[in-house]
Amino acid sequence: MSAATAVADFPVSRIPVVNVATVPQRSPLRYPGGKTWLIPHIREWLRHAGARLLIEPFAGGGIATLTAIAENLVGEAVMLEIDRDVAAFWRGAFESGTTLAERVRQFEPTLESLNKLLNEPPRSLEEHAFRTLVLNRTRRGGILAPGASFSRQGENGRGILSRWYPDTLAERLLALQNCNDRITFLEGDGVKLLPSLLRGWGRQAAVFLDPPYTGDGGKRAGSRLYAHSEVDHARLFALLAKYRPCFLMTYDASPQIIDLVRKHDFDAVLLSMKNTHHNQMPELVITSSPLFA
Repeated sequence: MSAATAVADFPVSRIPVVNVATVPQRSPLRYPGGKTWLIPHIREWLRHAGARLLIEPFAGGGIATLTAIAENLVGEAVMLEIDRDVAAFWRGAFESGTTLAERVRQFEPTLESLNKLLNEPPRSLEEHAFRTLVLNRTRRGGILAPGASFSRQGENGRGILSRWYPDTLAERLLALQNCNDRITFLEGDGVKLLPSLLRGWGRQAAVFLDPPYTGDGGKRAGSRLYAHSEVDHARLFALLAKYRPCFLMTYDASPQIIDLVRKHDFDAVLLSMKNTHHNQMPELVITSSPLFA
């Protein structure tokens, strides 16, 4: 069976992909592969789950957690992130968001100031968090992986300033202070830490998973987009099959992932996404039980 035939076997989700401009933008980070477009699915899934806790093992831009907490879809959330720079941002944002907001308002991105920030190691958590945010908002596509370049043309030809909205970013940082008592952030390997969280919370937890691309289904940009792009996908699926939490997982529709969905008898629906080159790319939304068909 060809990959195209295998993908066609999955039903199309009854919930359409939304324009991200119609969804509240709560994360200060502009994260490559972010799932703002998936928010309608996440909302319905969490309402169906009725969980007390949301676990997000691959936090990234954190949009699932921030939406769930802001809209009271869960009472508490745990975010996990292995990337040192991204983890520093979230730790700093939750601990020193007010100070970071003021630094954002005062900072003027120029090639000189950005290169200085890039080449000087941060001396504190706050400096590390600020550095991560600035580089994320001024690099092409928000990419933080080594070797990423600064935006040249950007939105409306504004180059490095095209995604730098200091007042908006400051407001998002300040908004985090209203919910940081309900969010626990942990730095570490989400796959390794997930079993202990599931043993502790059991059926009271819902798990949102957005792992890095597999690299074998047409999306081969994992190592370019993320500093930590390698995930044991088979192990992750096996953990979900063992503990059977209420989960929602999004993946590129690669042959490896299709085989794992079928092996563990999970449910999946298909969404059609456009990549940066405007090519249609199939994406799977995988759940523990039928929900979106």
